[in-house]
Amino acid sequence: MICMAVYSTEENKKDEYLSRTLESLERTVDFTKHRLILSVNAYTPVTQLIFRNYRDIISEIIWNDINLGTAEAINLGWKTRKQGEHAIKMDDDVVIHQSGWVDLMEEICNVDKFIGQVGLKRKDLIENPNHENEFYRSTLYMQRLQWREVQLEKCHHIMGTCVMHSNNLLNELGYMWQPKLYGFDDSLMSLRSELAGFKNVFIPEIDIEHIDEGQTPFQTWKHGEADIYLKQDETGKSIYYTICQEYKTGIRDIYYNPFL
Repeated sequence: MICMAVYSTEENKKDEYLSRTLESLERTVDFTKHRLILSVNAYTPVTQLIFRNYRDIISEIIWNDINLGTAEAINLGWKTRKQGEHAIKMDDDVVIHQSGWVDLMEEICNVDKFIGQVGLKRKDLIENPNHENEFYRSTLYMQRLQWREVQLEKCHHIMGTCVMHSNNLLNELGYMWQPKLYGFDDSLMSLRSELAGFKNVFIPEIDIEHIDEGQTPFQTWKHGEADIYLKQDETGKSIYYTICQEYKTGIRDIYYNPFL
């Protein structure tokens, strides 16, 4: 399943990006085999028209009364996950150019039960095999599939622009969690995945384009939300660092289920 949190307002002007995202899904995904669920935190009259234009590929729309934030909106979609089903978390402002990427992600998860996350790698990400910082240093390796080999890039952090979370991973971790409405859901999911013994990988060969230019007050607000958790206190530690340490030491459970 593919789940997308939609947040379109007159202020952030994301309807154009949403339309381009859905158009790319229509071109590149076989929706006789996969399903698309939209969890809507905010919408405009144009958003509703866009949904009607792409109603043939949308399996379900969840209308949220308030902005639940990214993680909880995605969780509502993932709650409909069928037994054995992998779940993709995808942003509403990206374009993917190659067909068959969902099938490739699915095959990678099926062939290696220890892969927790399979992501498509944006060009602006800094992870690479030669990075001087160990956290951003990646490892390239070849994975044998049924008909060919594919190069994967093992990383600590898989940016959540478009990421498949394997059925095995979700059985162990439950759902996504983030401190507030925006930020850190992806990085914390990657950390929880590693702590549970899974690998996180990118597929470098699939071209993904982040199309939001980030020139709106919404982008400024998002950076402000993130800064709250990255600001260091007098001991040199941030709230985000403390949360990560809680996961690593077991104070905070890596399993999260808001529906229990």
